[in-house]
Amino acid sequence: MTVAATLRVNGVDYPIQLEPHTSLLRAVREQVGLTGGKEGCDDSECGACMMLLDGEPVNACSYLALQAEGREIITVEGLAAAGELSPLQRAFLEYGGVQCGFCTPGMLISATALLRRIPAPSEDDVRIGLGGNLCRCTGYDGLVKAVLAVAVEGAAARR
Repeated sequence: MTVAATLRVNGVDYPIQLEPHTSLLRAVREQVGLTGGKEGCDDSECGACMMLLDGEPVNACSYLALQAEGREIITVEGLAAAGELSPLQRAFLEYGGVQCGFCTPGMLISATALLRRIPAPSEDDVRIGLGGNLCRCTGYDGLVKAVLAVAVEGAAARR
């Protein structure tokens, strides 16, 4: 049995048919066609599937798609504007925060949420903010430096 639903992803409405048990991650990847969010653990442990739901990060692998109906979903694809990388995306590249790339979408989503919540985070704030995301390649230092650099740039722009 499927259920009609409309998911608003990156500002666009997608009318889709869902099995009631379909995760947000599967719906966005398989029916909407945005494959940035990854399935690493399927158990909310690795963070590779993170998406913003009404501005808050969620593990999309364990969040039911039907629960997201009527809410704003932002995927990693939605962080870029008009084909331009976001400051965080550029900083991840510049500071070596991208190696294999599997964790990158979730890291970017978590870092975006962190900077919206704490525009000038400390290093500890960043490490805690990224704590729900596992990376086996970077050692986290490049990721932390990238987030801190963007926070400094944002502070300079706000002056």
